[in-house]
Amino acid sequence: MSIEYKVVPAPEKARKHRGLKGAALFAHSIETLMNELAADGWQYVRADTLPQEERAGLTSKTTTYRNLLVFQREIAPEAAEPRPAPAPETTTEPEPVEVEEDEVENLWQDTETTDETELGGALFPHRERKGVDL
Repeated sequence: MSIEYKVVPAPEKARKHRGLKGAALFAHSIETLMNELAADGWQYVRADTLPQEERAGLTSKTTTYRNLLVFQREIAPEAAEPRPAPAPETTTEPEPVEVEEDEVENLWQDTETTDETELGGALFPHRERKGVDL
């Protein structure tokens, strides 16, 4: 038999409910929370108050006490069995692909029109006059 636990913060403020005030209103808030969790199969175990250290300003710290509600439920036997560990992945490098030189096309260099005269002069004549260096 395996047991699963759930810890939830206790309500700090009471939920509004018509006709209830004070302690009765707060008790109704806790009762509502417990009934919601009981509908999912959780059983109430206990309430704990635990310290939590928090930052207060840049350098100082304060201790705040938190009220927690602890619930438990049984886990089904098939869900409680540990799952087998996944098989380690083998990393294999892809085989290199041989490419023939004739298949590769260079898109950046046009071998037929490399002469500036064929292009109609310099590529950026307005920059050459202003002394801009590319």
